[in-house]
Amino acid sequence: MLIKPVLLWSDALILLLLATVATLVWLARKNDTFRAPWRQVMASRMGFVTALILALYTGIGLLDSMHYVERLPTAPGQEAQYSGEVLSALDALLTPLRVNIEKTYSAPLATHLYAKETLQGPDGVERRDYPPLKYPGTHLLGTDKVGQDVLYLSLKSIRTGLLIGSLTTLIMLPFALSLGIAAGYFGGRIDDAIQYLYTTLNSIPGVLLIAAAVLVVQVQIEAHAELFNTAAARSDVRLLALCAILGVTGWTGLARLLRAEALKLRELEFVQAARAFGVTDARILLRHLLPNVMHLVLITVVIDFSGLVLAEAVLSYVGVGVDPGMISFGNMINGARLELAREPVVWWQLAAAFMFMFVLVLAANLFADQVRDALDPKSRGRV
Repeated sequence: MLIKPVLLWSDALILLLLATVATLVWLARKNDTFRAPWRQVMASRMGFVTALILALYTGIGLLDSMHYVERLPTAPGQEAQYSGEVLSALDALLTPLRVNIEKTYSAPLATHLYAKETLQGPDGVERRDYPPLKYPGTHLLGTDKVGQDVLYLSLKSIRTGLLIGSLTTLIMLPFALSLGIAAGYFGGRIDDAIQYLYTTLNSIPGVLLIAAAVLVVQVQIEAHAELFNTAAARSDVRLLALCAILGVTGWTGLARLLRAEALKLRELEFVQAARAFGVTDARILLRHLLPNVMHLVLITVVIDFSGLVLAEAVLSYVGVGVDPGMISFGNMINGARLELAREPVVWWQLAAAFMFMFVLVLAANLFADQVRDALDPKSRGRV
């Protein structure tokens, strides 16, 4: 076969997440209680447009998660050998953008390089001028320092941003839900222990903790390099480690919010009545408290998702984010930081990363607002 499929750890997690979402959607279609709010969301113009944008981003991320390696040319009868470069379905679709590499910077839709060079004219006289591009007018957002297409880099960065936002959120959600609601409902020593735990975590400087954990993971990866047969596998493990670190350290804010809400809910009549009838604590937590805090969970999770997408850019900028060889918004911004000091200014790489992140974060926030309004009747003044 001309290609060989490659399944990274993050690809497996994405497939598991997709299967879970598909199951939940299938179950929700049979329940009108869950189906009606989503109809309301999609009936609104804002909900439909933002859902379409998020679906587009998700589709690009999924295409970039279908990895493979290409077969190398071999003599007849020789054992098949494959390239060490791991590509994706998105790379295949964007082949012209991926392979059409220039010498260095070029502005959006330019026909010549951005910097002058010494050129030799037909008459043999040397002069300073802008060299023509190999592929003039084909780079919609220009090229970076090594001549890569900025649009290609921006599209490839989407998967990294979505993974960090979604996987980290899924890791921290069980901690926040279980510990936050338990602290507010049970009180006493349980509340004291949980408060002590998240107060201690909040007392540790987040960037230093993340930096220390990422560096430890990086040392372990380098010490066991034989376990990773490609650079993509090493980058993938570091990405998942970063998600785990951010998830374990980022649940405290939501837990504190849920604790306060659980303290209020446990004193309301329907909870007191359930206790009086002998309903177990586990059932009260699942049937009464959890549904009444989901609107808070939803809006907080989306805000955290947006913050994590932006946090990746900051962490990669200071050198403790994803692997430097992985394409991400943070690495794009890190590569563009020195370009702002040159004359003339190379602005398009930073602008492209900013705009792609801005659209993703804004769409997620606006879509979450629509879902919250549909799920929480009190948000629109309904009883």
